[in-house]
This record gives sequence, C-alpha cells and structure tokens, in this order.
Amino acid sequence: MTDQLRLFPDAQREATSDDYYTPAWVFEALGEQFDLDVCAPPGGGPFVPTGRYYTQADDGLASEWTGFVWMNPPFSKPLPWIMKFLEHGNGIGLVPTSNGQWMDHLWNGASGWLVLRRINFWTPNGPAPGSIPNRCWLVSAGERGLKALHRSQLGKVR
Repeated sequence: MTDQLRLFPDAQREATSDDYYTPAWVFEALGEQFDLDVCAPPGGGPFVPTGRYYTQADDGLASEWTGFVWMNPPFSKPLPWIMKFLEHGNGIGLVPTSNGQWMDHLWNGASGWLVLRRINFWTPNGPAPGSIPNRCWLVSAGERGLKALHRSQLGKVR
C-alpha cells in the first residue's frame, strides 16, 4: 500500500473533477480546529483538523451545520454551498476565482478575503499534478474566521 492510499484509505482510485483536497500547509497557517468539514471526501479530508465531517453520502447541503466550519465546495457547482456558508456565518472556505453569480454573493457577504497565489491540491491518489489554473481564495464568515485569515500570514486580507 502506498503512502497516498494510507492518507486516503476510503477514497476511490478514480478521482472526479471535484476531488481536490486542500493541502496541509493551509491548515497549519490558519492554526484553527474546525467543528465540521461540510463537504469532505469519504473517510474525511486527511489534512482538515476536525473530528466531524459530511461526505456526499451525508448530503452536507441538507444537513445542519454547527460550530466553526471548513468548506472546500465542489468547484463545479459552488452556489448552493456559498449561500449556506454565508447563512451559517461561522467558518472559512476555499473557493476559485470566478465570474459566476455566486462570486457576487460571496463578495458582498463574506467577512474577509485572502488570495492564495498558487495552490497544489491533493487527489485521492496523492498530490495532484500541477495546480488549479485559476487563483483560489480563502474566505471567512464571521469574526473567528477573519482573525484566522489575518493570523495566517498567507497574504493580505480584505
């Protein structure tokens, strides 16, 4: 068994276009413990510091969100996740740069924004080759998330 399969014991070998996981250095910089990962891979994200998570089988959109949440939504259809994130109002999310309608909702509703220059994600099979072509943002909802963005020193927070 490879090291990657030990990191992702419940993940399928074939990834979909939405199966990209946030690398550990993001969480190390944020220095936070999350109460819930709202859209995790099977078995939970290997680097997300949380004991609770919702997978696709749990339907994170239909389930109740509690506490301080981490959200790395499916990049193929983020709008419903963004709306629930803003309604919940307590957490940090990672989103791609976009011209989509959801970006306006997030721009007007998030408490903070931090652009990440480049991010190399992980897949169920280990490190993804290359990086996502668009820049990604860390966004906060609420005061705790905003403080974590500032503390992270990953870039300028707006």
